[in-house]
Amino acid sequence: GQYMRGWWLRVRGGDSGVLPVVVGIAGIAIVFQILNSRFFEPLNLVNLFSQSTVYMVLAMAEIFVLLLGEIDLSVGLVMGLAAVLVCELVQPRGANWPWWAAIVVTLLICAAIGAIQGSLVARLKMPALVVTLGGSLILEGVTFIVLSTSGLVSITNTGFPNERALYDIFNGRFDPLVGWIALVVVVGAAGGWLWLRDAHRRRSGLVAPPASLTAMKIGLIAVSGVVVVAICNVNRAHYGTIAGLPYIIPIVLGVLGLWTLLLQRTRFGRYVYAIGGSPEAARRAGVSLVGIRTWSFVLASVTAGVAGVLFASWQVEMTSNIIKTANTYVLLAVAAAVIGGTSLFGGRGKTIHGILGGLVIGMIYNGLYLMGVASWWIDVTTGGVLLAAAIVDVVSRRGATSGAVTRV
Repeated sequence: GQYMRGWWLRVRGGDSGVLPVVVGIAGIAIVFQILNSRFFEPLNLVNLFSQSTVYMVLAMAEIFVLLLGEIDLSVGLVMGLAAVLVCELVQPRGANWPWWAAIVVTLLICAAIGAIQGSLVARLKMPALVVTLGGSLILEGVTFIVLSTSGLVSITNTGFPNERALYDIFNGRFDPLVGWIALVVVVGAAGGWLWLRDAHRRRSGLVAPPASLTAMKIGLIAVSGVVVVAICNVNRAHYGTIAGLPYIIPIVLGVLGLWTLLLQRTRFGRYVYAIGGSPEAARRAGVSLVGIRTWSFVLASVTAGVAGVLFASWQVEMTSNIIKTANTYVLLAVAAAVIGGTSLFGGRGKTIHGILGGLVIGMIYNGLYLMGVASWWIDVTTGGVLLAAAIVDVVSRRGATSGAVTRV
């Protein structure tokens, strides 16, 4: 009870966490199910999550920069260029690289792009808005050049193993039994880590949730995992058999886990939050503003490169239309991060917010598409949700400020 009262006081003080977006996801799901009974069908739910993964990963990329109080307008074009490059490198009549080497080189190129932009922002103190806007225009031109030089770039699931491996990243799936085994391993590892972490904090006299709440968290993870695997294991084919957990789900969860550990459990992560909260205070405390800012842009670009690999596997064919899509996706990435709970003013946000916000974007697109709504109404709805999330961010910050003044 005492812990829950403390949580409620934090919510009233402006630190609402993921509560608004979780309530929003539940509300959106209920509304769309009422409007269209196919929304909760296994086929639609699996497609919904799979197609939302690009939004999720791109939102996680944007979060690295938003935490600093900056914005990166180039992540969409980094994604587009990465998609074209990774497809080009596995072409059997072209470079014909192994699929894993193509992905590694693509991510290294993305890291170099982030390092250049981060250095301009951190060392020359140029506005991130200007640097990344210029970077997006350059990347748009480079992507056009690559496409015009090589022509239509595509991948298939037959004939060539490297193309097929890249194709299966988004379209492949595990055997149903493998999905259940993976669930047991993930829940056991995550549950054990949560229990040992909270137990260690309690023994050390630090603030930690009670054991009952930790057990509830582990139980929620287990139940959620069972539901996801059970839905994925339902035969989703109209003819034949399509069942099993898609490869894309553990890939995205792996990115989430890695970046969560980096931001929540390392010195680098603490420095990122410190700079986002107050750059001058962080500098006086001995934090290297230049290094942390530069690395944040590098990680944002690398994560956008991962989104590009997923996008290439999803779209299969790379045409000039990818430029328009990439320009749209950068706006959706910012929208997803803010909708998920990341602050536009820096210092507050988690990578899980990218997952939740990306899921909201995906649900809006999927639900309105099932209803046969025109595409411009989808944009209007997404923009309205973004404005609502931004209003919640501003109001919550004012509440936190007024609460701090009252306590003083």
